Amino acid sequence: MFFSKKQDPIQIDGYQSYGTKNHLYLIGRALEHEGVDLKKKGVLAAFKNAYKQFATDELPHTKLKVTLPDGAIFYTTTDAEGYFKIDEQVHGLDKMTNSEGWLQLTVSFDDVQKDVVLMGENKFAVEMLIPSENASYGVISDIDDTILHTGVASLLKWRVIVNTLFKDVGRRTSLEGAPSLYQKLHRGTSGADANPMFYVSNSPWNLYNYLESFVRNQNFPKGPILLRDFRGPFEKTPKPEKPHKQHEIRNILNTYPDLKFVLIGDSGEHDVDIYLEVAKEYPEQILAVYLRSVKHKKKVMRVKSVLAQYETTPAVLVEKSSFAEEHARSIGLIA
Repeated sequence: MFFSKKQDPIQIDGYQSYGTKNHLYLIGRALEHEGVDLKKKGVLAAFKNAYKQFATDELPHTKLKVTLPDGAIFYTTTDAEGYFKIDEQVHGLDKMTNSEGWLQLTVSFDDVQKDVVLMGENKFAVEMLIPSENASYGVISDIDDTILHTGVASLLKWRVIVNTLFKDVGRRTSLEGAPSLYQKLHRGTSGADANPMFYVSNSPWNLYNYLESFVRNQNFPKGPILLRDFRGPFEKTPKPEKPHKQHEIRNILNTYPDLKFVLIGDSGEHDVDIYLEVAKEYPEQILAVYLRSVKHKKKVMRVKSVLAQYETTPAVLVEKSSFAEEHARSIGLIA
């Protein structure tokens, strides 16, 4: 039974995840709706939305019900921060996907008191990607300064703060030519490959809806967006041994051991170290590594030095999307 003394409507955010034809893996979060409206424009609206995305009231220890398209039902309970997870072996999931490999399910509160206000119906969407066995390869991409102008290389990351707090999602811009490049990689050489796309970022889950809206608005191919839990200044839980992005990339590679991948990042942070370490660990799965050049002379020089000593798989520093497109075409990734 779910109890709530507050009047804010309650909702379930289902995050796009990934699995296999025999493995159901879903994640999301149950929380109160704080009035976030990403369609509103202007500096004030952007700031209010940014604040509300972090000032969340989670619904801990709440029982949820997940329903598959064939009517099968699974139950789960949210943790102390409102997150839920379904991790089950289920056969034949691929028979319920659409042409792009998406399995569309619903998640609902198992029991809600009559005086609790729901954000819409007690039926919230959640999706899981099952890559087609005919996919030629997959793409794992960073978000910040790889597809989205962010400014992670700026002094004290001031551009990140300004862009996150004061720019509504409709004003955020993609890097020139990136949507077209990603669509070509998604379609592959045949033009209809439906190669799976995965987006990895160090941003917290609080920004999931913001980033999902950006990917959709800018016409990037749809794909799971893999973020991390927000760590407060007094967080007592131990930090992960490996960086978040490295952990997520390994999970994807291990989930699809027979699928090859293209890694795309930038030269501003630690992508070169993470990606090349992964490529050395999984040499048979990594087809190419593309690192977008950022406007930071010292960081670019360092990346060039690292790449000069690397010979495991093709790894290219690119200034424009067209450069990556030319290279991808030269090695048979796109038509």
